Amino acid sequence: MAEVTAPAVRMTGIHKHFGAVAANENVCLSVAAGTVHGIVGENGAGKSTLMSILYGFYQADQGQIDVFGQTADIRNADDAIALGIGMVHQHFMLVDTLSALENVMLGAEPHWLLQRADGQVRQKLNALMASTGLHIALDSRVADLPVGDRQRLEILKALYRGAKILILDEPTAVLTPQETEQLFSVLRRLREQGSTLILITHKLKEVMALCDVVTVMRAGRIVQEVPIAQASVEGLAQAMVGRRVNMGRAAGEEVACAGKVLLQASHLCVTDALGVKRLKDVGLELRAGEIVGVAGVSGNGQSELMDVLTGLLVPDQGQLNLLGSNFEPPQWIDPGQARDLGLAHVPEDRHARALVMAFEAWESAALGYEGLPAYSWHGWMNRAHMHHATADMMARFDVRPRDTELLSSKFSGGNQQKLVLARELGRAPKVLLVGQPTRGVDIGAIEFIYAQLRALRRAGCAVLVVSSELDEILSLADRVLVMNQGRVAGELPVKDCSEAALGLLMTGGQS
Repeated sequence: MAEVTAPAVRMTGIHKHFGAVAANENVCLSVAAGTVHGIVGENGAGKSTLMSILYGFYQADQGQIDVFGQTADIRNADDAIALGIGMVHQHFMLVDTLSALENVMLGAEPHWLLQRADGQVRQKLNALMASTGLHIALDSRVADLPVGDRQRLEILKALYRGAKILILDEPTAVLTPQETEQLFSVLRRLREQGSTLILITHKLKEVMALCDVVTVMRAGRIVQEVPIAQASVEGLAQAMVGRRVNMGRAAGEEVACAGKVLLQASHLCVTDALGVKRLKDVGLELRAGEIVGVAGVSGNGQSELMDVLTGLLVPDQGQLNLLGSNFEPPQWIDPGQARDLGLAHVPEDRHARALVMAFEAWESAALGYEGLPAYSWHGWMNRAHMHHATADMMARFDVRPRDTELLSSKFSGGNQQKLVLARELGRAPKVLLVGQPTRGVDIGAIEFIYAQLRALRRAGCAVLVVSSELDEILSLADRVLVMNQGRVAGELPVKDCSEAALGLLMTGGQS
């Protein structure tokens, strides 16, 4: 009789409420040992809450957790680590000023004499790197490591602490396609060596490429669990949102009919406060009725480019022509002038730059436009009109809940993003600059945002989209610029683009 192996993880009857909100409702999940198990769902579906319960960040109101066949009482992360559960967070939990080796040792020093501890940890890490392929320079400062190496370091940290079950939260969010494939090679090797991997992601193509089984959550419940051989991207997307989803290029829109140049920038150079050159002789044109995508790994000048074009940052040198008005430093355009000329801006970081989290929705919906005649008279705000305008925005952009007095911080990430888009797109801008339009946004909201950007293009707007998601660039853009180390490394019409070609340019190669 064949031996029956207990699941690596079995969660039974898990309930978790936050006030009146049911984050998890009678969830039962079983993850087979030595497999890669994907968990997908919209924002607020309950997947992160479920994994936070498994890792000890939260405790379930009700339910049972078994780890390798034994009932487990997981009250905190220390309990989870002791049971062999590790978690690799989307935002790296590393100290930039310490070396890679010191980051692994931190909090898990094997000896009070650091010199002896250093040698023991180094020996164990060298063995781990040899067996897993997770090679990094142990003596390099984390701040000097590329993003892919930081990701590998996070996994090494968990393995060093004895993790047999690894939870990975959006592990490829900031990786190039080449770095993603390298990571997947490592994860496949870990699976072959007996590790159990749980992958939380929005990227369904990655689920199809890596996972053995995928669980779909919606509204706090599991609505589908299927072996990957029986799954499809379209079917998973439909299960996530409860209806058919279309985010691909619309028929007849593969090539835009670009019009006149509305924004032209040339020879843009920016040096930061530490003397590092962030933009090096960058130039671009945006034309009416065209979406231009800017691809690149975060930190290669895209943020500085957006700041310069919107007037938030004055370049060292360069020229800008926006809708017939010319600017050169030090008399550079400011954000107010840009808005008056017809430029709208959706920042990359909605929390830091697009919303005031302590403001009510109607206040955030008026940010930057509070001086409009409809909103104020001689400095006195017309609150009634602001509430009415915000309610209209919420209806048109499907912002939920439609409560103009709800604090901005209380909306989900997708609805915060839709509120910002409603504010900036609702006034029919001639030029729109959008940074990371769907970062942290679920698949239903992504579909809606794509449709709005395409509609604006059809109306004759010039749209610039900066995104680290190549699928997004390929779905939206008519023309693609790739940035690497502060320069435009290449420019391609979308018909000539592929993930491999763009990824090569992103890492400094030639397409």
